[in-house]
Amino acid sequence: MGALPVFRWRLAPDGLATRRQLRALGLRPGGQDVVAQLERPRRRRGPLVAYLYRVDLAVPVRPMTPARRAALAKANAARRLCPVCRRDAGYVIPTSLGTCVPCTDADPHGSDGSTR
Repeated sequence: MGALPVFRWRLAPDGLATRRQLRALGLRPGGQDVVAQLERPRRRRGPLVAYLYRVDLAVPVRPMTPARRAALAKANAARRLCPVCRRDAGYVIPTSLGTCVPCTDADPHGSDGSTR
């Protein structure tokens, strides 16, 4: 396997796109291999890397079916359910808290048992 061509940020040739750019066009990579990468330098850490795919080989995004939509709604509803009070919090419960905000405020030791 040879090394991938590396392009500087914003200097990729036409015909190549990242996953997000493909998605904005209503496309997906469709099983094709990465053909190049972008690197954005940073001062104190390693560069940000984005992989590029060929636009001409990309395929359309699969349509959302009723079953897939129902499964997604069920998964999102589970992320809003507080495990302590068993109520719908109305928002996605942060994993850092583990419970809804009222339950976190009521428990002085936090959901993991440690003192904050």
